[in-house]
Amino acid sequence: MEATSSGITNGKTKAFHPVAKDVNILFDELEAVNSPCKDDDSLLHPGNLTSTSDDASRLEAGGETMREKNKSNGLYFRDGKCRIDYILVYRKSNPQTEKREVFERNIRAEGLQMEKESSVINSDIIFVKLHAPWEVLGRYAEQMNVRMPFRRKIYYLPRRYKFMSRIDKQISRFRRWLPKKPMRLDKETLPDLEENDCYTAPFSQQRIHHFIIHNKDTFFNNATRSRIVHHILQRIKYEEGKNKIGLNRLLTNGSYEAAFPLHEGSYRSKNSIRTHGAENHRHLLYECWASWGVWYKYQPLDLVRRYFGEKIGLYFAWLGWYTGMLFPAAFIGLFVFLYGVMTLDHCQVSKEVCQATDIIMCPVCDKYCPFMRLSDSCVYAKVTHLFDNGATVFFAVFMAVWATVFLEFWKRRRAVIAYDWDLIDWEEEEEEIRPQFEAKYSKKERMNPISGKPEPYQAFADKCSRLIVSASGIFFMICVVIAAVFGIVIYRVVTVSTFAAFKWALIRNNSQVATTGTAVCINFCIIMLLNVLYEKVALLLTNLEQPRTESEWENSFTLKMFLFQFVNLNSSTFYIAFFLGRFTGHPGAYLRLINRWRLEECHPSGCLIDLCMQMGIIMVLKQTWNNFMELGYPLIQNWWTRRKVRQEHGPERKISFPQWERDYNLQPMNAYGLFDEYLEMILQFGFTTIFVAAFPLAPLLALLNNIIEIRLDAYKFVTQWRRPLASRAKDIGIWYGILEGIGILSVITNAFVIAITSDFIPRLVYAYKYGPCAGQGEAGQKCMVGYVNASLSVFRISDFENRSEPESDGSEFSGTPLKYCRYRDYRDPPHSLVPYGYTLQFWHVLAARLAFIIVFEHLVFCIKHLISYLIPDLPKDLRDRMRREKYLIQEMMYEAELERLQKERKERKKNGKAHHNEWP
Repeated sequence: MEATSSGITNGKTKAFHPVAKDVNILFDELEAVNSPCKDDDSLLHPGNLTSTSDDASRLEAGGETMREKNKSNGLYFRDGKCRIDYILVYRKSNPQTEKREVFERNIRAEGLQMEKESSVINSDIIFVKLHAPWEVLGRYAEQMNVRMPFRRKIYYLPRRYKFMSRIDKQISRFRRWLPKKPMRLDKETLPDLEENDCYTAPFSQQRIHHFIIHNKDTFFNNATRSRIVHHILQRIKYEEGKNKIGLNRLLTNGSYEAAFPLHEGSYRSKNSIRTHGAENHRHLLYECWASWGVWYKYQPLDLVRRYFGEKIGLYFAWLGWYTGMLFPAAFIGLFVFLYGVMTLDHCQVSKEVCQATDIIMCPVCDKYCPFMRLSDSCVYAKVTHLFDNGATVFFAVFMAVWATVFLEFWKRRRAVIAYDWDLIDWEEEEEEIRPQFEAKYSKKERMNPISGKPEPYQAFADKCSRLIVSASGIFFMICVVIAAVFGIVIYRVVTVSTFAAFKWALIRNNSQVATTGTAVCINFCIIMLLNVLYEKVALLLTNLEQPRTESEWENSFTLKMFLFQFVNLNSSTFYIAFFLGRFTGHPGAYLRLINRWRLEECHPSGCLIDLCMQMGIIMVLKQTWNNFMELGYPLIQNWWTRRKVRQEHGPERKISFPQWERDYNLQPMNAYGLFDEYLEMILQFGFTTIFVAAFPLAPLLALLNNIIEIRLDAYKFVTQWRRPLASRAKDIGIWYGILEGIGILSVITNAFVIAITSDFIPRLVYAYKYGPCAGQGEAGQKCMVGYVNASLSVFRISDFENRSEPESDGSEFSGTPLKYCRYRDYRDPPHSLVPYGYTLQFWHVLAARLAFIIVFEHLVFCIKHLISYLIPDLPKDLRDRMRREKYLIQEMMYEAELERLQKERKERKKNGKAHHNEWP
């Protein structure tokens, strides 16, 4: 829904000041036919609708009944007329009494009404109930540019082409055999939200007669009223001086314990929603959105937006879109895995590994690691084939293209949502300045070029110095991450020898797998511990920068936390993918860490199995931990609070709790809003795309997690958290740029994973250059005969260094001491002219790897840019609708102004004050 008014054209606001003469008469008429505090919940309950007939006695009786009901539901003042728009909580024993008294005195001076009530279970806890009268709401709604409905929308049918009409007919015939939209919610259950069918404009008291006002008490919905009250509280002084303002500072210094808007009643009901309807919007959201029984249904995004605001609504819209787009990625990834399963018995490489009982491999660590047959790694070779097979390259290209398609179609989806939710004309300039910024730079002011009003100003030199300090802090923390990864590397190179000398044969024979598994678990624990430190550092650096607006603060904090956590979470993965086993040297001349520890080698079947284990364990553990912390922690906390109340006051006291006390006992929303929710999904998106060539099942795991995540987040928002403050947003913010960066990085990393980590390129070079089919232009399985032997080099055991020489002489294999062993590399034998020098095949493989990286990246980037060019950001029907409505708005503006001028002309004629040269 494009939100424009008779004073708006081309997305800009024009000066338009008609005279509102009959406003008081309009309100008097409305008050004569409506109850003073009719709630929005009446939209959901037909039985609660207030009559609009002229029968005064019936209205009075209905008003009395409504007031009695309002008193009992805990959403109104004691008089049952004034709805509670905001709650403040403090303790009488708190010493900050003077600040609170000044703050509350200034609250009354702003026109807000106040009522206090002590807690049912603790008389020390005081609840301050705030209500904003119509005059206050109107004044601040105009200052905040709150958009309100002013005209009904006029819909029109888009143009239909004959070809598309035929396709629609064929699709409709096919749909007759399918269930009728099983994923859509029942329209009879959901209310018809009125503002979705109206044009909107920034509220103005001078143009109040243009807006659709059926009842001034319900004109602003509950979320908007709470947002206006919060805006007022953020700018009220609690001490003399500009630095001493704002509710946030009082919450920080402990003057108030909590501040929140109320939920609209209980989310449960004794009666079924199908027979008796929803009790309130919260109950409706629980039944149609947060309940686990509707996990396969679409989300009621319009209702989510109305209850929680546009910012939270956009998050769930994006999460739903991301989850839907994961279906094709998960299907293709599962197909690649199943292709590996089906072709496992026909894979020549794994066959040769399993049959290589006569090939003895060199030890993978100093002294304690024994010689081993290549056939002992048969299982690992087969598991590697499940992920590294002929379909892997196709899947990597597909996922790079998928990431682009996902982002481009999200742009279109976001445009439709922004139109429907009245965000097209919402500009960042409308956002308020942070109170902390105002207090810090109140002495320096300059004229805002857009609004023409003076505002606080931060000098360029001050801003640059703060950014330099912040960037230095970020660099230092990233160095801390790298140091932690270095510690994990040392752990791996030290413990591989320890596990090789272990008493248990199971661990001794699988020392590399045990090393990798324990290293991943330790790395995960370090990640969790460092995240706590990173959060405090990022908060400190962001506050040091002094961002101007809340969105700038969120973007700055988001970028820092994402950089910290992304490097923290993926640094070990990058090490395993691109460094593990690449710089170890060769037997007899190993490269060592601090000239002491021998660097870790890959398994005889390659390093891909280590990368798969790293990704699988981190992804599963991370998502499991996040789900527990998101839902399990609030559930446990709320259960513990209820348990303490039952023990102290008995179970029957719970029933008498008013709504504000029930909400106070819930958990507050995260201090950083939706940051944790977005960050979890963005990091998951990175796992799904960056190393997907090594782990094709990542999209499937992400899909299963997200299906649970949507309902888990919904349940948490509706039942376990206090109601968050509704706020506006036009997009998902800086997260979109981060997603684009991850999409570009995924192309590069997948190219390197295929070229360097996997054996795809060496196998291809062997098939076309060195195998039985060399020069014939074929690359089938028969062309891979002898590949394993060609990829292994020979080492003379007598050339071992003293500190590397194994304790065993290998006589257990053939009865006599071994003279030679094999290792993964392309090097000359010990008796050649240049012992252990690189062979020609090594240089061919290296050239092929570099060529593949260049060709893969250029090809995929060209496809990505082509797709971005072909997919427009705005759907054509939406663009036509916006142009159509712009035309209609101009017509409405002309008709409204003409009607007003004609009315004024008639009044002048009646009064005998007609003037010449009047228009029209």
